[in-house]
Amino acid sequence: MEEKNRAQAPRPRGSMGGPAGRMMPGEKPKNFKNAVRDIVRYMGKYRVAVVFVILAAITGTVFNVIGPKVMGRATTYLAEGLRAKIAGTGGIDFAAIAQVLLTTLAIYAVGAAFIFLQGYTMATITQKLCYQLRRDIAEKINRMPMKYFESKTHGEVLSRITNDVDTLGMGLNQSVTQLITSTATIIGVIVMMLTISPLMTLITFVLLPVSVGFIGFIVKKSQKHFQTQQKYLGHINGQVEEVYGGQTVVKAFNKEDDVAKTFHETNEVLYQSAWKSQFLSGLMHPVIIFIGNLGYVGVVISGAFLAIRGTITIGDIQAFVQYVKSFMQPLQQMAQVMNMLQSMAAAAERVFEFLGEKEEEQTIENAAPVSNVKGSVEFRNVRFGYDSEQPVIHDFSTRAAPGQKIAIVGPTGAGKTTLVKLLMRFYDVDSGSILLDGQDIRRYNRRDLRSAFGMVLQDTWLFNGTVMENIRYGRLDATDEEVIAAAKAAHAHHFIQALPGGYDMELNEEANNVSSGQKQLLTIARAILADKPVLILDEATSSVDTRTEIRIQQAMDHLMEGRTSFIIAHRLSTIKNADTILVMRDGDIVEQGNHEQLLARNGFYAELYNSQFEQTA
Repeated sequence: MEEKNRAQAPRPRGSMGGPAGRMMPGEKPKNFKNAVRDIVRYMGKYRVAVVFVILAAITGTVFNVIGPKVMGRATTYLAEGLRAKIAGTGGIDFAAIAQVLLTTLAIYAVGAAFIFLQGYTMATITQKLCYQLRRDIAEKINRMPMKYFESKTHGEVLSRITNDVDTLGMGLNQSVTQLITSTATIIGVIVMMLTISPLMTLITFVLLPVSVGFIGFIVKKSQKHFQTQQKYLGHINGQVEEVYGGQTVVKAFNKEDDVAKTFHETNEVLYQSAWKSQFLSGLMHPVIIFIGNLGYVGVVISGAFLAIRGTITIGDIQAFVQYVKSFMQPLQQMAQVMNMLQSMAAAAERVFEFLGEKEEEQTIENAAPVSNVKGSVEFRNVRFGYDSEQPVIHDFSTRAAPGQKIAIVGPTGAGKTTLVKLLMRFYDVDSGSILLDGQDIRRYNRRDLRSAFGMVLQDTWLFNGTVMENIRYGRLDATDEEVIAAAKAAHAHHFIQALPGGYDMELNEEANNVSSGQKQLLTIARAILADKPVLILDEATSSVDTRTEIRIQQAMDHLMEGRTSFIIAHRLSTIKNADTILVMRDGDIVEQGNHEQLLARNGFYAELYNSQFEQTA
């Protein structure tokens, strides 16, 4: 298929072949607010559940924040009881202490229950959201125009369903709930600290700007190294993938040393960036601990002073120390959450950008039926270009009667495969029209139109499954007997029986456990089973040996019986028996007729044919 890449833009890859379209952690969105707005709008049907998650997270956090102060009363009862016992005026009230501990246990249990409900509900929401996004993207793919896929890499499209949706789901499930919980914890802790001692709270907050400043500095310094690390991780993965897949070429050209050198350079950058990012991020925890310990010292000194004066109790000091510890942890979590939110928003931006892409018009009002298509095809003054300023086909006209074999030949870039894409409405003509049974193909619904065509391409497509399943893909309701009959008609039955497992043999992911010619025969069997009135054969024998070509040609002759067939071929020996041969050059038909007529004219076709004959002589 000499023109399958005509409309393709350069495919973005890393400099070492890193995976295109993959969203790297730490990547920032172009517009954070718009990305969040799109997420909120998409989650509209779950708004009640989201409100419940927020309320449950806040309620659970409130109960957990109250716990230390209540538990501090047990310490106070214990200290007062010891003092009274030493003074000989009383003893320890174990009943009161037990009651406080039971109350604390109940508070923490209720808090844990709300946190559990919040986590369960949020996990359900995010997984349903990911399910819905994957479904919408998969359905969107079926409505997208072919030019979109010819300008994007496979990985770039697939990453929307895998990496981006997973990142979005993980971000929602972890960062959003963590943000709510951390915010509620900070507010609750501040309130509880103020109820114990405004002075001790002030001392604690003097150290807060220092802590936040250190965290901000470390995050800023480490962020660029994390981004470099992720970038070169993609490069090194892509390089390993390419070298692994191209070992034959690497060894054939003695490029092992060059490959090793390139890998070493990439690995060195990855090592340096990973070391710096991990070292800097590793500083955050000890810095927070050091500053927190300074806070504990200040709290203990001031608390002891206030306890001596009788302003607060020992239990309050214990509770306050716990609150200081609880206050620093959510600050650190929020710093980490902000990075995750950025990645989540970037992933959401890419997903919703894809969902917002322009679609093909799938259906029209009063569409023409395709139930009784006979197979008459006519091109009337067709003009088309992938770029409207650079037409590939200038003024193309021809007609094929039902059951005729129309061969299309010409040099690379003449426009042969483009005609097929126009016939299938992968693209629409710029001017002129294409008619099927006298109806403009734009009068048919796209799916209905394509259901009238069977295709056998140069690039065979077989999926991971049994031989039987791959042939049955042509008509999913076909019986085993019908599948076997199609295989026999395609001259594939004999070799299938010789395979380990026969029709039940599993084709691997690349379908490289059968030969190229066998794959081609399987696709022909699939087309025979589909039984469509119009057939398109695009370079179906170009990559096989002469003996296999003869077998494939016999199978195709059987396939084309009684069907309107369009045959694109480079090997002119395969189209000698065509009813009409269209000779194309630079987007126009320069000659047409049957094989004998065109040879007798001694024109461009004769020149092409004789050049091939001379090459094989």
